[in-house]
Amino acid sequence: MNNKKRKKYINRKRKEFAWGCLFILPTMTGLIILNIIPIFQTIYQSFFKTGAFGRGNIFVGLTNYKRLILDGAVWQALLNTIKYAIAEVPISIAIALVIAVLLNEKMQGRSIYRAIYFLPMVVAPAAVSMVWKWLFNTEFGLLNHLLESIGLKSVAWISNPAIAIYSIAAVGIWSVIGYNMVLFLAGLQEIPRDYYEAAQIDGANSVQQFFNITVPLISPTMFFVVVTRIIASMQIFDSIFMMIDTSSPALKKTQSLVYLFYRYAFVENNKGYGSAIVTLLLGVIMIITIFQMVIQKKWVHYN
Repeated sequence: MNNKKRKKYINRKRKEFAWGCLFILPTMTGLIILNIIPIFQTIYQSFFKTGAFGRGNIFVGLTNYKRLILDGAVWQALLNTIKYAIAEVPISIAIALVIAVLLNEKMQGRSIYRAIYFLPMVVAPAAVSMVWKWLFNTEFGLLNHLLESIGLKSVAWISNPAIAIYSIAAVGIWSVIGYNMVLFLAGLQEIPRDYYEAAQIDGANSVQQFFNITVPLISPTMFFVVVTRIIASMQIFDSIFMMIDTSSPALKKTQSLVYLFYRYAFVENNKGYGSAIVTLLLGVIMIITIFQMVIQKKWVHYN
């Protein structure tokens, strides 16, 4: 390559780099302003005690973290959050994957079914929570009416401390199936049909094709869904806030870390302690995400 062609090549690469930076600039600006800066501000705020009327914050060092370690409500909230994630994430992913595989086949009205499954994602979470709160109502709810119609006893879905968190998880599963389904559909359409045709020639049935072809080849998409869903489930707030009353006996067994942060930071106006709780949540999410990044090499198959 002579000098003239070399300079032309370098200039072209520079222009491509400049255009690339220009295209990602709005996203990076929003990420820095709306995500990165608030993270550091929250960590900084966790070392202070909120002053009167939100002014004159007092530096207290690690006092908020010492209080956090000794606060049983925080660890109960962390346990509630983990229970919710364990109940919601695997079930929602499994159901979404099965539905995506079914809707990836040629069938009449496929587009309509896809739209129906995705509808919960476009409905406001507050509205979804209010509808499900009525369905879960102990005296007048539709679910208990159906149970009583077949001779079974009614269930205190959202007031029984033992099952309330799982009732909320059921709402989360119903709400997120459509979103997971769309992601899986995108991944399924990248799998060449030749693999399935070769498997059929070898005599593999649908179940064998699913576990030996579909699951391995869609594992990168599944990994992305798992990571994002765990992060989202660890930040659950709106369903708990809308469905569980402050006087409910199930509140202590359902409130999440984000709910606890809201209570301390905005109800009791103790933003320093609330920030310490969010910092704990950030640390837990980072540990879980790093662990997933490490073990993904064992089950994710990249083409």
